[in-house]
Amino acid sequence: MSDLLAYIHAVETAASAPALHKAVVQLAQQKDTAAIPTLIAVLGYNNPPAAQAAVEGLIALGDAVVDPLLAQLDGDNYGARAYGVRVLGSIGHPAALRVLLAAAESDFAPSVRRAATKALGTLRWQLIPEETAREAQLREALTVLQRNSEAADWAVRYAVGVALDHLHQQAAACAIREAVCSLLNHLSDRDPDIVVRSRCQLALQRDCLSMHI
Repeated sequence: MSDLLAYIHAVETAASAPALHKAVVQLAQQKDTAAIPTLIAVLGYNNPPAAQAAVEGLIALGDAVVDPLLAQLDGDNYGARAYGVRVLGSIGHPAALRVLLAAAESDFAPSVRRAATKALGTLRWQLIPEETAREAQLREALTVLQRNSEAADWAVRYAVGVALDHLHQQAAACAIREAVCSLLNHLSDRDPDIVVRSRCQLALQRDCLSMHI
């Protein structure tokens, strides 16, 4: 048995929660793309420390994770789906856009909606080379962010502020910069929750500072 297979076997046969966590950490440390299916499977286990270790391991593997994760994103287990969306947002490949848009707009699980909403701001928009296509997709993302800025869940609205902050800092998102600033200003003035207002004010202050550097 190869070393990697031994690590995978340890994950699959772990007899306790601590043993599973340890096995996942060790597997993730190998940084081998052959571990991707096992790490994705761990996202659905009822073991948050192990799932978090799998999330970190998948993020470290980068773009190679995107296609297999999109193919295996769990439609029944919202916890696994939330972890998966977090991975996609951290990697930031725009191939995940359609999944993220749908999750941000209509997923029934608040944790998934929050993660997907935030991820719309952390996509690497510069990877869409054609300017017209990039702008069209940016506007789709902005439309969802505008809708979610009126969500009943303050944490979803907070995620909108985080996403807008990231978009505000991306040169590749300059086509929607004016609209991003407008929505940030609206939320910073009118959101009913002080935490959301403060997060949006921070984004606007960062922009003011950068203009004076």
